Amino acid sequence: MQLAPDARHPKWQETPRAAILNPNLCRVVAIFAVLPLAALSFAAPPKKNTPTVPPFPRTLVNARYVYVTSYDGDQFDPNLLPEDREAIGAVQDAIQKWGKLTLVYQYHDADIVLVVMSRPSEDVLAVYDARGWPHNQYLWRMTSRGGLQSNETPLVTNLKKAFEQKATK
Repeated sequence: MQLAPDARHPKWQETPRAAILNPNLCRVVAIFAVLPLAALSFAAPPKKNTPTVPPFPRTLVNARYVYVTSYDGDQFDPNLLPEDREAIGAVQDAIQKWGKLTLVYQYHDADIVLVVMSRPSEDVLAVYDARGWPHNQYLWRMTSRGGLQSNETPLVTNLKKAFEQKATK
């Protein structure tokens, strides 16, 4: 059973019904309720766009000789894509500047094999143990758009970071 509002009751006399359902008042309340939430979302720290560097395998830290190739063949293969040939050269230049590893030009002379692939969508740098290459699984790998361009090789920089972090532990 629903009771009708009593005009003699003090609560009904104090608060007119129009003030409770005022649309302008509802908008103001809604704005003040949403405003702090919006401010918090803008105040949150932005996510880093830099990829995390995977740890380098400890078994390869003692490597000294490295062979650089592509998934589609070595740099002297006439059927190799020009982008992969340039990526091989860029990685070789970065390795020589680093000075920790010595380049070799036959995979059976290497301790590790660096395999590159450069495509417009992304670049790949993978590290293999030379003893089982090309039949074994990669032991370290990173991908990035524009990661193997000449004069700037962020994937090799990440390889250096991972290598040196593991070597100092």
